[in-house]
Amino acid sequence: MANQKKLLRSLAGETQDVPPIWMMRQAGRYLPEYRATREQAGDFLSLCYNSELAAEVTLQPIRRYGFDAAILFADILLIPDALGADLWFVTGEGPRLSTTTTVEDFGKLKHAADIHDHLAPVYETLRILRRELPEETALIGFAGAPWTVATYMIAGQGTPDQAPAHTLIAENRELFHAILGRLTNATIEYLSAQIDAGAEVVKLFDSWAGSLKGDDFTNYALEPARQIIAALKERHPDTPIIAFPREAGERYIGFAKASGADCVALDNSVDAAWAAEHVQVDGCVQGNLASSHMVTGGQDLVDEVRRIRKAFSGGPHIFNLGHGITPDADPENVALMIETLRETT
Repeated sequence: MANQKKLLRSLAGETQDVPPIWMMRQAGRYLPEYRATREQAGDFLSLCYNSELAAEVTLQPIRRYGFDAAILFADILLIPDALGADLWFVTGEGPRLSTTTTVEDFGKLKHAADIHDHLAPVYETLRILRRELPEETALIGFAGAPWTVATYMIAGQGTPDQAPAHTLIAENRELFHAILGRLTNATIEYLSAQIDAGAEVVKLFDSWAGSLKGDDFTNYALEPARQIIAALKERHPDTPIIAFPREAGERYIGFAKASGADCVALDNSVDAAWAAEHVQVDGCVQGNLASSHMVTGGQDLVDEVRRIRKAFSGGPHIFNLGHGITPDADPENVALMIETLRETT
């Protein structure tokens, strides 16, 4: 059945009349059933580490919408948590971490190979999902890319411009390289274990890649992705990998070849027709509907879905949003998006 899963066919380079679809953050606060399960778990982090409930929220959008893929419910900051950083979530504000900004802070972190006991519930979630998912639905695992995760570890929270991480690069490049190296190795370990537990595809989210310019983009976005993908391909040669260097702009061009990724996910700041000409020529692309359409809906949503599908119709494509769905989205607009994409006329 694996070779008949629409997502895996696109990742293998097949051009399909109707592309497969899934949606970033498809299990989330816009769904009432998710909110009920999260309340049952007690808090967000407890939900991530409760294998049964994490599997449940992963399955909820599959039951409701019939997406072509399910993505593991977890968080990109579970790696620093497993490495020994303190992690907690502030309601309405997001994640907070103990900062890693000195050699002493770095010395307290665990080694990459020592994360698995802490992350065992995540791997169990994947095993549950492989049993419970419909046979036609692909299972995606994921991790945050080292640069993006490092920005949170250095600042202790999300920042609008990732300034604390850029400052550390300027003031103590050796320490920054040590942090990035530890995260790169931990990401290889984490994603490899996810594949062993049942993930059929893995995705590397570099949400803040766009703040890296020039050589910094090459060194801190592209190079870690290349190292991670090469290591995973050596261990799991048949597992496709999606890379998402968000807001890379023209640096999307050639990213698949340079990194070794089987697919490049695109944010909605680039035009689909441009991306078809310059990025899709190297293989599968994923994207790139603006998530705001999940709030506003209407004919604009319908028109934009049709435009993106047409723009990418000449090559392998996975339909998705350009970033995660927002909590204020209308679930009915998600249904309209899927219905429009799967039109046969």
